[in-house]
Amino acid sequence: MVAIMLAAANPAIDLRAITTVAGNASLERVTHNARATCALARIGGVPIAAGADGPLIGALKVADHVHGESGLDGVELGVGDVPLHELHAVALMARVLEDSAEPVTICAVGPLTNVAILLKAHRDLVAERVREIVVMGGTLGAGNVAPLAEFNILTDPEAAAIVVESGVPVTLCPLDVTHQALATPAIFQRLRALDTPLAQNVAVLLAFFADRYRDVWGMPEPPLHDPVTVAHLIDPTLLEIVDAHVAIELHGTHTRGATACDRFGVTGQAPNARVAIGIDADRFWDLVLDAVDRLGRAG
Repeated sequence: MVAIMLAAANPAIDLRAITTVAGNASLERVTHNARATCALARIGGVPIAAGADGPLIGALKVADHVHGESGLDGVELGVGDVPLHELHAVALMARVLEDSAEPVTICAVGPLTNVAILLKAHRDLVAERVREIVVMGGTLGAGNVAPLAEFNILTDPEAAAIVVESGVPVTLCPLDVTHQALATPAIFQRLRALDTPLAQNVAVLLAFFADRYRDVWGMPEPPLHDPVTVAHLIDPTLLEIVDAHVAIELHGTHTRGATACDRFGVTGQAPNARVAIGIDADRFWDLVLDAVDRLGRAG
């Protein structure tokens, strides 16, 4: 939700489309949530398309223990008059690439199923028209749904492997960096002080997420994962990034979905990704709060 708001509100971003993929909740629910976010924030003119309803292999396992049954629990949100595009997400992504006069960046903040299908179905188009794929996913250490795996990657590790092995420039924003973007009490105070209905709704939704994060992982302050990817596109100096070879573990009994990141070149394999390891959290939150303020005062 906040990633969409940040992308729509900041003038550095030209948001061409929003696509959905099953992950935090079912495809139907996450598509509703994307449309509801646009209705809540009065974001118009951006096509929204539904994509894959499950991973390339196996059954979908949603994260209702964190995000609630709706995938965005905390308040009831309606979609208003925000339409759903008739094309499948992958077809819409391909159309955006075809219609663009310059390379496009894909910002992937869920499982990578749609992106992997795009890479397989439109390989030449992607090679010509995609500047970079920026991913919220992975971990360099402890996972959040398995000892060594992060949710977005573990939900569809085969898709993640296709993406990192594609040869397209990839930037990975793992838990290690998003866990530095914490919604502290001071951030909640600044959010509520914006004093708009939108800001209050964002605060309520973030408070629900904070309660779940505290209950599930024992973290007193919740991280804001997905907007880190958008913030990086707005300000490329925001993150500390290293080049590394990243491989996705597909077969390990205890390690399926792990992102094996060779930061120090011990395998001798050439880097295939840029991996974020640090963030200027103060500047990150300035961007987020500015976006909520802009949208809350518009219209």
